[in-house]
Amino acid sequence: RRPPYSPERLGLVGDSESIARVRQDILRVADLGVSVLLRGETGTGKELVARAIHDASRRRRATYLSVNVGAIPATLATSELFGSAKGSFTGAVKNQEGYFLRAQGGTLFLDEIGEAPAEVQIMLLRVLETGEIQRVGAQEPQKVDVRLIAATDADLEAAIEQGTFKGPLLHRLASYEILLPPLRDRRDDFGRLLFHFLRLELEEIGEVDRLEPSTPRDQPWMPASIVARLARFDWPGNVRQLRNTVRQLVIGSRGSDSVHVGPQVERLLNEVTATRRPTSAAAEGEELSSPARRARASTFRKPSEVSEEEMIEVLRENRWELKPAAEQLGVSRASLYVLVEASAKVRKASELTREEILAGLAQCGGNLDLMVDHLEVSKRGLQMRMKQLEMS
Repeated sequence: RRPPYSPERLGLVGDSESIARVRQDILRVADLGVSVLLRGETGTGKELVARAIHDASRRRRATYLSVNVGAIPATLATSELFGSAKGSFTGAVKNQEGYFLRAQGGTLFLDEIGEAPAEVQIMLLRVLETGEIQRVGAQEPQKVDVRLIAATDADLEAAIEQGTFKGPLLHRLASYEILLPPLRDRRDDFGRLLFHFLRLELEEIGEVDRLEPSTPRDQPWMPASIVARLARFDWPGNVRQLRNTVRQLVIGSRGSDSVHVGPQVERLLNEVTATRRPTSAAAEGEELSSPARRARASTFRKPSEVSEEEMIEVLRENRWELKPAAEQLGVSRASLYVLVEASAKVRKASELTREEILAGLAQCGGNLDLMVDHLEVSKRGLQMRMKQLEMS
């Protein structure tokens, strides 16, 4: 759930100097029609800021759509974003509206824009330059009136140098940039965020009264020692990680008189110490014993260094999701997509026939998670292919 919206606070929690600057940036740009690029680490609240821009804009009563570009299979990205014409591909029995047409008159938020395939980047640039989209398979372009907000945690300038992101698109997207601070730079906001999330999660389980002791002598439900431990942590996953940790604490302490730190949270809070411990040669050898594990330990690699065997092993381990597989392999998502396209051993969800899907449904009892392993395609790709074939 989002924080309550107010014109002054813009739905954002905190009063630190850095979050005050973000609020000022939102108010400066909200009523303009320019595209906005939100930059910051994962979990810093980019979608919350995108929604705040929309809610403070002249389009506030129109549609707001949020799309994670990194979650759309590259083979389906153009049709999902821009739509497709009847007969443009196998199973396209009618015109399909993409996200741009569905957001007509409103705001479209594209998260993880750095993961956009090259073809999508070209089409996005056209939208920003001409205000027109071209449906897949359509003869004529269509005018659209959509305010575009994009977000990324990637180094887009480095991606431009590597040839995986187009410089002109970055310049168009970044008509105005807002930089979101990591939680470690918002220490003044930590207590407010912690108790905001505690209240939300306790409301969910009907125990919000635990935050207010019956008498001044009662021990607080959240001991100061635990608050101190949480405050000392660096929170590499930022506000999202804090929210998830609070949820873990609240559910794990349900019905208890005080907060219980379970093994999951204990392991998290000890994580920094654990990463500093020296690793034995034997442990290193065990860790690097398979291609998939070697890939985890690597930094950026050239796509040519990734063998087909290693790629397939890592894709299988990540259940055919390109983004986590690319991160594990140490290559960009765009590079992994090129490798997948060049491989005859990797299935593409867009190539699945109705008969194959029906057979998979029967064999797996309709369980899509089982079908992912059976058909060796991502769940998202399978769902989109079923949608294209009107099977969902």
